[in-house]
Amino acid sequence: MTKSENDMAKNKPSLQEPIPEFDTLEDIAEFWDTHSTADYEDVTHGVHFEVKLPSRQKPVRLLPELGETLEVIARTRGVSLETLVNVWLTEKVLQGT
Repeated sequence: MTKSENDMAKNKPSLQEPIPEFDTLEDIAEFWDTHSTADYEDVTHGVHFEVKLPSRQKPVRLLPELGETLEVIARTRGVSLETLVNVWLTEKVLQGT
């Protein structure tokens, strides 16, 4: 697009419906699931924000020797320590039910 075409495109009235006011996060998600932010570049601007999500991880302390043994087993199997422990704990829990 040439510079003059770009300028004309910027001055062209938007045929998009205006961004509505939303009452819930679900309303926002539903709107943007069916609309492109590219169609609203002339009425939006970039923002910076931080989101602090609650951790879903549950830290568990291992005995040092047990941790080292598990790391060796995980490395031997080509998986992370986290994956090994999650798989084994899941299997153990399912055996008990």
